[in-house]
Amino acid sequence: MSRRNLRHIPIYRKALELCTMSREIASYVSFNKDLLRLYESNSLRDIIANSLLTDAILIPQKIAEVESSKSNSDRMKQVTFINIMIRNINSYCLGLEKDGVKEIEYIHLLRKEIRSFRRHYSKWKLSIG
Repeated sequence: MSRRNLRHIPIYRKALELCTMSREIASYVSFNKDLLRLYESNSLRDIIANSLLTDAILIPQKIAEVESSKSNSDRMKQVTFINIMIRNINSYCLGLEKDGVKEIEYIHLLRKEIRSFRRHYSKWKLSIG
């Protein structure tokens, strides 16, 4: 399935929104403002921000894989992987709070976006069998 067709799928659009918000929050909370080099940092906050960004970027990719796969077992593996990444992102929110991010309203916004994504994810998961 082409990227153009994916943009018409609600779960994919929500995944892109989650990805955008995660990127903005990672950029805001990290000490290293070069997001491409966060993995080099020894700061816990930068490590969490990098993990948040990585998982958020993987979600739309995994949705694309599910949508293009003909194998039910491959599709279910990717769906399970997406669920794990969603849980991870929730954990990263907690980690950022524990690391002392002062502007927790941004973390709350990300959690709200995750809940919205989960609602779409649940419907989508049922639709793919």
